[in-house]
Amino acid sequence: MQQILMGLFRIMPLLFGLGFLAPLLAQTLERLHWTAPFGLSPIVFGLLVGGLWGAFATIKGRWL
Repeated sequence: MQQILMGLFRIMPLLFGLGFLAPLLAQTLERLHWTAPFGLSPIVFGLLVGGLWGAFATIKGRWL
């Protein structure tokens, strides 16, 4: 059980990026009536940005 929790906490920034930042960014784009670049839908753009940012935070150990 401890190994499972340690593995989950290790990828927590990635999960946060995909589960919170992506929908937040998509809703912000829709609310402000902005279009996502390259013809992407807002949720795809949010998942791309949130996933990349979360992966960066997971690998580097920091958000910035």
